Amino acid sequence: MKKTLDLIPLIIFLALILVLFTFLSGREDQLESVLVDKSFPEFSLTSLSDESSFKSKKDISELPALVNVWATWCIACRVEHPFLMKLKENSTIKIYGLNYKDDRVKALDLLERDGNPFEFSIYDFEGRLAIDLGVYGAPETFFIDKEGIVRERHVGVVDEKVWQEKFAQYLDD
Repeated sequence: MKKTLDLIPLIIFLALILVLFTFLSGREDQLESVLVDKSFPEFSLTSLSDESSFKSKKDISELPALVNVWATWCIACRVEHPFLMKLKENSTIKIYGLNYKDDRVKALDLLERDGNPFEFSIYDFEGRLAIDLGVYGAPETFFIDKEGIVRERHVGVVDEKVWQEKFAQYLDD
C-alpha cells in the first residue's frame, strides 16, 4: 500500500507534463498575429545607430521587406544571424531590424562584430512597437508586402527551411 501511495506524486507529475506538452504542441498556431493582412502599424522611435534620428513607418520604404525583432540577449537571434546575412548578400529582400528591449551599445557592438543584415534597426527599448506588433519575444519576423501589408509572421529562428516554407512564396507575387 505504501509503494502505491509513493507513486501518486509521480503519476500526477507525469500527467501535468503531458498536459503541458499538449498545450505547447501547435503553439505557433496559437500565436497568429492580429496584424496579418493588415497594414504595418505607425510608429516613431529612434534609430539604433543614432539616438537623435527618428524612424517611422514611412522609412520602411523598400518593399516587400522583412521586419526582424532581435536583441543581443537573445541566443536564438544569434543562431539566425548568419542566415539574415546571407539574405542580405543575395539581395533577395530588404531586412529592417527592430532591436527589442536591449542595450544600445551592446547591440551596436554585435552588429559591428558579426555584420549588419539590416537596412537600419529601430531601437525599441520600451517595447512599444513590439506590443503593437503582438511580439512575445525575440526573434520574430514579419513579412511586409509591396503594399505595406503584413502577410506573414514567424516566431523563432528564420533559416533556409523557414524561408522556403513561409516567406519565399510572397516574392513570386
